[in-house]
Amino acid sequence: MNCGDFVDSVTAFLDGAMDEATELRFLTHLTTCGDCETCFDQFRQTITILSELPEERLATAARNQLLGAFGALRRG
Repeated sequence: MNCGDFVDSVTAFLDGAMDEATELRFLTHLTTCGDCETCFDQFRQTITILSELPEERLATAARNQLLGAFGALRRG
């Protein structure tokens, strides 16, 4: 698995939607690539922070910006 594949797979991993072989490749890459480890930690921190916000505080515009940023990360 390369870094682009890793970023594309983060959501599937967090959702538990990977088959066993893909999950193994994902975890192997995670443990051997410092950049992807940092990226994964940033995903987890962002999800944690956002999940703690009341829904009414996460304005539609902010939500759309975050989704766009993550989409760009996945495509980048």
